[in-house]
Amino acid sequence: MAGIHSIAVFCGAHAGHSPAFLRAASELGKGLAAAKIRLVYGGGRIGLMGALADAVLEAGGEVLGVIPEFLTRCEAAHSGISEMIVTDSMHSRKQLMFAESDAFVSMPGGLGTLDETIEIITWRQLGLHDKPVLLCDIAGSAAPLVGLIGAAIANGFARAEVRQLYDLVPGVPALLHRLRALPAGRPAASAERL
Repeated sequence: MAGIHSIAVFCGAHAGHSPAFLRAASELGKGLAAAKIRLVYGGGRIGLMGALADAVLEAGGEVLGVIPEFLTRCEAAHSGISEMIVTDSMHSRKQLMFAESDAFVSMPGGLGTLDETIEIITWRQLGLHDKPVLLCDIAGSAAPLVGLIGAAIANGFARAEVRQLYDLVPGVPALLHRLRALPAGRPAASAERL
């Protein structure tokens, strides 16, 4: 795939109510492994995170987990992945995931997923990177986030151009197809300020 060798995926530490979420996580994991793209993720073994990592590993792919020390207990760190890095804080986790990735994918998840997704979009808006950001819509999961961004625009808190900071893709097959066409983004010279 055109320059994309390593992707950070933000997703839930829970499975969610719809079986479509787990299916999508597994499908993405298999697709990343088949494309020889390393998964960089939050390091958990449960929920969508665990399903995603397991699918990559089962298909022969490479997985880098990044987890803060305090979360190794409540998110149950995955002991079977290719490499695990334990950080001292959430902020250092995000910085490392950013540094290790050519692009970012947001799957269904909770507040942590929303936080990571909004932050990486904001960093792009601030010119700290030009790495691709893809929101993978599974069973309507991305609609509330896209609606929130739309409300910020409608209320005059963001410019309409912020919609160009990310791509909304309808499901995993479309996401994998989109990845094939993407060049890897690079950190901007100002990224050292992260």
